Amino acid sequence: MSTEQHDADAYGQELAAISQHQHEATTARFTVFRALAAAGIGHEQADDIVAKLEAGAVAGAHTWISESSPPHGSEPRFEDGWFAGVRDVASYLRRIADRTATTERGRAASSAMLVAHLQQPASPAPEATSAAEPTPVSVPPLEAKDVLASAERFPWAVAAPGTRHWPDGSDFLEAALSAVGDEERAGYIERLAVFVEEHRARLEELLRAYGPGSRPASHGRYALVGQPETLVILERMEAAPFLLRGRWEEELETVFLDDLEFAWGPRIRLSR
Repeated sequence: MSTEQHDADAYGQELAAISQHQHEATTARFTVFRALAAAGIGHEQADDIVAKLEAGAVAGAHTWISESSPPHGSEPRFEDGWFAGVRDVASYLRRIADRTATTERGRAASSAMLVAHLQQPASPAPEATSAAEPTPVSVPPLEAKDVLASAERFPWAVAAPGTRHWPDGSDFLEAALSAVGDEERAGYIERLAVFVEEHRARLEELLRAYGPGSRPASHGRYALVGQPETLVILERMEAAPFLLRGRWEEELETVFLDDLEFAWGPRIRLSR
């Protein structure tokens, strides 16, 4: 195995571990919001409580980084570079903590909406089949119209209908949904809602900087920014970038995905 292949595998394992931590944090946050709501705490106060807890976790990482030291016996130039890097990382973490403590709003309300959605009565069960007939294994349905309706519920992440570049982005949505695995389909709409809530500030900035009416968009680029379908594309760009790219290249012009990837800045950049 080449050094490059080993590094890529190690990085992939690191991303998988971080993704697992993020997934568990999302589940825990959802549980906390439900508990706070059950205790009679309003959405605004609940957002404030959870934001401060998360900012405190970032502050803890800041302390750990700030107190780190270079390996014993390092040369002075190496130590200087080490401490300069520590200062840069610590400063960035402080800004993250400040932003987390003050800008994470609306998540408690969205959590309540998600609870209401999950508590809706299920469709009537089909009639029991004969014991002699094997039960077919089927993939849970994932209707594009339902996903699109969910995406439209987040006005801070999508442009107004009259300003969107594509009146019908069904081809883009189809390509993105084809990168949703069978095991993810049953809860994908809820997963998408959590993704949008978690990245609210980032999505707002994306729409402001690259969406309809922005200077980059005036040159005919970044046409997908502001489309509701794009929320699915971005979620898949973070969760399954290689699969998304492969499915996209089979059907669509890659320039649209390249532009979106540049503007979003995903963890794994695949554009050439």
